[in-house]
Amino acid sequence: MTNFQMYRNIMTPGWTLGWVWAKKEVIWSMVGAQATQQGDCSKFRGGNIPHSCMKNPTVVDLLPGVPYNQQIANCCKGGVVASWGQDRSAAVSSFQLSVGRSGTSNKTVKLPKNFTLMGPGPGYTCSQAKIVRNTIFISPDGRRQTQALMTWNVTCTYSQLLASKYPKCCVSMSSFYNSTITPCPTCACGCQDKNTCVKSDTKLSSVVGLHTPTKDNTPLLQCTQHMCPVRVHWHVKLNYKQYWRAKIAITNFDYRYNYTQWTLVAEHPNLNNVTQVFSFNYKPIVPFKSKNDTGLFYGLKFYNDVLTEAGPDGNVQTELILEKDLETFTFKEGWAFPRRIYFNGDECTMPPPDSYPHLPNSAHSNLAMKLPNLAFFWVLLTLAFF
Repeated sequence: MTNFQMYRNIMTPGWTLGWVWAKKEVIWSMVGAQATQQGDCSKFRGGNIPHSCMKNPTVVDLLPGVPYNQQIANCCKGGVVASWGQDRSAAVSSFQLSVGRSGTSNKTVKLPKNFTLMGPGPGYTCSQAKIVRNTIFISPDGRRQTQALMTWNVTCTYSQLLASKYPKCCVSMSSFYNSTITPCPTCACGCQDKNTCVKSDTKLSSVVGLHTPTKDNTPLLQCTQHMCPVRVHWHVKLNYKQYWRAKIAITNFDYRYNYTQWTLVAEHPNLNNVTQVFSFNYKPIVPFKSKNDTGLFYGLKFYNDVLTEAGPDGNVQTELILEKDLETFTFKEGWAFPRRIYFNGDECTMPPPDSYPHLPNSAHSNLAMKLPNLAFFWVLLTLAFF
């Protein structure tokens, strides 16, 4: 399984893959994953009992730390798969199974059908299996090639509308030149959890279900006016002669859920001139050579790549310095704020444009400040382009 999505990963509790066998196939054994149910294997006698006799098996990844004889390459990560733009080497998940009752040649094999993928919740729609060119295997010394008897592909596509009726994040804004903070829109993610949310003055120790994830990832949200699990705040912090500085803060309001290997995508015209990003990894996303206005942000491994559940540590933040293009740069009419924000591949609800922090009438010609000696704190980044 390869995740080709540039900025949507599959987080804990991981992927779940299912299909329907075309005939009366059984799974004799598996490595790298396991079927969640064995099913009725009463027709098999003795000690040779199949791993699963289900007509429609459901498969999940194994957890880290399983014995080596149950592992293969790219397995056993609890179903967590990185996005393609974040880490290609971790965007693959593999398992192997031995199938019985499918015949003895590629002419007798019938393709499974009705593939389903949960990643970890709904949102994916899978195509029918399609026979493609046989996979080629190269020996370790590179001197011999072998090929599979048969190879087929299934493509699963993700839709945010299928995944959830409501958005899962929202964006708020502020700036150094205006004391007004633009909050997330009211009920930006729907107010269906308003009756079960946790008030800020509640004694958290008495809340039922605190720090206990549910099987379907039902959130336990802090009571807010927007009722979103995640809020992204964009703050225009400083203005220099040739550069300007912005701060991004991501806050988790869910008391049950940690976001592992989270990603943030921002669309802004000045991302074509990013000079430095602090405490986050950054990669430009350039689907079209003529347009470089989208950037991928994600955490540093073992430092802030996990956005922990709501509480004092439930936030991550960064600052970025961007070089001005004097022909296009302006603070007027909300230009300094992002056009779109995506968190973990889902588009966040933006405030109405007329509510963005606006310039005071007397500030249009007096915003530039002397640029400090940037050589004191510059660290040049090597950016990977796709």
